[in-house]
Amino acid sequence: MSTSKNIQQKQLPLTSRGESLDLEVTRDYLTTLTPQERLNWGLRTFEDKFTLTTSFGIQSAVSLHMLSQLQEKVQVIWIDTGYLPLETYQYAETLCELFSVSVWIAQSSISPGRMEALYGRLWETGSIEDLEKYHQIRKVEPLENAFEMNSVSCWASGVRGNQTDHRSSMSALDSIRGRWSLRPLLNWTKKDIFYYMKEYNIPQHPLFDKGYSTVGDWHSSAPDGQEISGRSTRFGGLKQECGIHIT
Repeated sequence: MSTSKNIQQKQLPLTSRGESLDLEVTRDYLTTLTPQERLNWGLRTFEDKFTLTTSFGIQSAVSLHMLSQLQEKVQVIWIDTGYLPLETYQYAETLCELFSVSVWIAQSSISPGRMEALYGRLWETGSIEDLEKYHQIRKVEPLENAFEMNSVSCWASGVRGNQTDHRSSMSALDSIRGRWSLRPLLNWTKKDIFYYMKEYNIPQHPLFDKGYSTVGDWHSSAPDGQEISGRSTRFGGLKQECGIHIT
């Protein structure tokens, strides 16, 4: 790696061979690969320090199916906030059985009941600061703890560039909180997702047929409407990101 590279990049995890990544060269290479080939690159480059995160949301099945096609098993980290819809928990069971997924469940050390007793129902206040506190407690901290416990160097996710303003600026590989973040589906559209699932006969999330194009926690998700759709239906319209994809 040249001395002109950002200092933060030098501190990022090495590959399984103990080598540092040239970010610009690697990004260029990843743009030539299909989503499944990108996942395979992550596995080959970081081996058992590579993982896929999932929410078992509307579009999660695509990444999980692609991962199941690799020659070696990759552990999946599921961020379970404790507030997911019933349908999401049922969908998770369906996909885990269908794809033989090995799941590490990342949960907050504070139970939902205890959190509400200490801080109130943070999603109801209409405050962005309270939402950010909620996401830090129930999503970001549990995920970081799971990464630490599993010695994760690189994690893949199903984010797509056209989902939010922030995601439109992402690259196929970026650094987030000291780890590599791989985006196999970054350039895919809703149609790409739909036709992939149709081609491989993958079951849809139960809330898809009820008008949801994205779903997270039951209290902060809504079906698409005439005025809003996509990520704008999340978090009462106050924000689009939950924090796990923010540096």
